[in-house]
Amino acid sequence: MTKKSLQIHSENILPIIKKWLYSDKDIFLRELVSNSCDAMSKLKILRDKGEIDFKDEELKIEIKIDKEASKVVITDTGVGMSAEEVEKYIAQLAFSGAEEFMSKYQEGSEKDQIIGHFGLGFYSSFMVSKHVEIDTLSYRKDEKPAHWSCDGSSEYDLVTSKKETRGCEITLHIDEENKEFLEEAKLKGILEKYCSFLPFPIFLNDTQVNDQEPLWLRKPSDVKDEEYLKLYRHLYPMEEDPIFWIHLNVDYPFHLKGILFFPKITKRFDFQKTNIHLYCNRVFVSDNVKDLIPDYLMVLRGVLDSPDIPLNVSRSYLQMDSTVRALSTHIAKKVTDKLANLYQSDFKKYSETFSDFETILKLGILQDTKFFERAKDLLIWKNTNEEWTSIKDYKERCESKHKDKVFYTTDEKHTSHFLEMYKDKGIEVLFASASLDSPLMSFLEGKDPSTKFQRIDSAIDENLINKEKEDSLLDSEGKTEATKMADAFKTLLSDEMLDVDAKSLSSDHLPAFIMIDEQSRRMRDYLAMTHADAGKLPQKRTLVLNTNNKLIKAIYNLQNSDENLAKELSQQIYDLSLLSQKELDPSQFSTFIKRSSEVLERLAAKATL
Repeated sequence: MTKKSLQIHSENILPIIKKWLYSDKDIFLRELVSNSCDAMSKLKILRDKGEIDFKDEELKIEIKIDKEASKVVITDTGVGMSAEEVEKYIAQLAFSGAEEFMSKYQEGSEKDQIIGHFGLGFYSSFMVSKHVEIDTLSYRKDEKPAHWSCDGSSEYDLVTSKKETRGCEITLHIDEENKEFLEEAKLKGILEKYCSFLPFPIFLNDTQVNDQEPLWLRKPSDVKDEEYLKLYRHLYPMEEDPIFWIHLNVDYPFHLKGILFFPKITKRFDFQKTNIHLYCNRVFVSDNVKDLIPDYLMVLRGVLDSPDIPLNVSRSYLQMDSTVRALSTHIAKKVTDKLANLYQSDFKKYSETFSDFETILKLGILQDTKFFERAKDLLIWKNTNEEWTSIKDYKERCESKHKDKVFYTTDEKHTSHFLEMYKDKGIEVLFASASLDSPLMSFLEGKDPSTKFQRIDSAIDENLINKEKEDSLLDSEGKTEATKMADAFKTLLSDEMLDVDAKSLSSDHLPAFIMIDEQSRRMRDYLAMTHADAGKLPQKRTLVLNTNNKLIKAIYNLQNSDENLAKELSQQIYDLSLLSQKELDPSQFSTFIKRSSEVLERLAAKATL
């Protein structure tokens, strides 16, 4: 077997870099400004080593637009280069000067100060330019300035320059297809997007464009609440202030800094859109962090900055690896830590803002086993006493009345007539109106089989039965009065899909209610969440009659003297029960209204006789 080397020709590489390396032409300015920042960061390190002396005020980046000459000039006051270094770092593709510099000078946190990584960023300038020039002078004494010039082909010129000040000046001769980059507003927008938080002042036509401080690089104890809010308003100017935030500062096993905000959830909130800004050493990379943030945390806002995040060669998006997975786990843990701390230290604020983050909490519990273990005790619901409670505390309070059973309702208003019976009996009921509550309850029951959630209209609890008024005497056919009443209404309604039951309820005022068993209702809720056709699911209902209610007794007695009116009234009772519990099909509204009018007319006519 013969081994051979790949033959790579530079004349073929540059067109590929120019056309395919970067997905967005705007990135050329980010890359060139990043290189300038690196040049000045290197200079500061050299000053710390005693190799040069200068004032911080000297460090800046200037960008000038010359529309008439179709030129953009980017100047920095960094380390500069000698002719030899230009040959080494510019003429050799993908030779990273940043990496070589760091291997020589890296100490302490200096890694965080250098942005460059692949050594290809400079060549993004050819995406918008027909010709690029570099004038540079090294910080080293007695070095001659160098001038490099290239038209995008594999050939270049390298001669002595006339530059007299330390640093680098890059001149881009913008081509005809990219004249938009000669507009000040265009460049300003790019700089504000990618470079707002860079450590050195950037001037565009003599006006500074980056005055934002990267708060995430400071210690949390040194940042005031108003500073966090100012950052949030800068990042999301159209949104309400967040409810709280998490300041991340991780040094091991990876470097990560950032601030995550919990936004207020509004009706127009887009749960699918990611709004976390990803930075690499203060340079904006992307707002698509789906691989870095678990799905249930996508609603968060804020900034994440890490030199350890693996990016593709154009620094445009994440590459999935073990570091990304570890970061994702760590961020999820920090979220639960924040919520747990708020729960313990300020339960009043926790409960008042719960509706703003409950979706995050519930989705996390449903999707992430580790998150569930850390957050399960942070779930709370409001109860009929207008108090917020956890399931654990609820069960402890109610153990003597209904052990391991948790009563709830999804709609306080539409079950208020039924809810009163529970209140009168001193039975605590939870309000669970969130769309995720149904699957969440099934999930929690699976984790703890001793806990059973029961919607108040899914079964008849024995506490609601008035045993003193219950008639248990049997007639000659072995039937109680309640059984005969149920059979009579079943006949009057003539609906094969409907069961009828009669009970002596604790309240005389409620005529009847619709009962749908817990599992059937949850299945229907699940189908609705997944946008499946729940109408095709057989829906078994039970009409529960209150044997103590005067109207029910009257209809029952009326069947022998006026069967037609008894039928209409029994159907009216059934539809009223459906309507009160939001179970009446909208297509039946007109029939219900017509029948209501006719029944009232007949009753009014009888009353006048």
